[in-house]
Amino acid sequence: MERRLERFVEGAVGRFFRGGVRPVEIGHRIAREMADSRSVGVKGQPVVANHFSVRLAPADLERFAEVKDSLVRELCDATRDHAREEGWTFMGPVQVVIDTDESLRAGTIEVDARMKEADGGVGVLHLPTGQQVVLGEFVVTMGRLPECTISFDDPNISREHASIRPDGDGFILTDNGSTNGTLVNGTPITAHRLADGDRIDLGATIIEFRAG
Repeated sequence: MERRLERFVEGAVGRFFRGGVRPVEIGHRIAREMADSRSVGVKGQPVVANHFSVRLAPADLERFAEVKDSLVRELCDATRDHAREEGWTFMGPVQVVIDTDESLRAGTIEVDARMKEADGGVGVLHLPTGQQVVLGEFVVTMGRLPECTISFDDPNISREHASIRPDGDGFILTDNGSTNGTLVNGTPITAHRLADGDRIDLGATIIEFRAG
């Protein structure tokens, strides 16, 4: 988590965090709250909080208002990575909400963590552009057509290349008869139940599936 957030600050957004609360400090607090929230799921697996409300002093929040969305995405990714390394699972999608608290002094961080259940399976698609698509109780279509849920400008991808549908507590990826086929971890598939870390190849485009 720390390495990921430090790389984030070393990038173009680093200037927003000088002299105030640093992303790695928020990440540490989230990690601590996750550890403190540990419980045992119905299958015996360790379950931790997945919804985090971060409160900052007005001056600290104002300092990185322009990159707040990017910071939230990085915190969510770092939280998923940390939980995966520790062998922890979530009851629903990871969410980080950052708000201001007038009663806090500059440099102070307050984090409230709770478990928030999802209606079905939990998954996120990580696109090459850096965009993330949260999967839920709906079918996601992928292809070149503008009407697709996720549309790609890749001539190697068919017009309606593949789709992902919810199935119980997971998701099924299906190739829709595409010209160049759909690969998961380098293997051609017709239908495949997605697992954490699966790499999906559509033409020359690579998508990563993350559970939680």
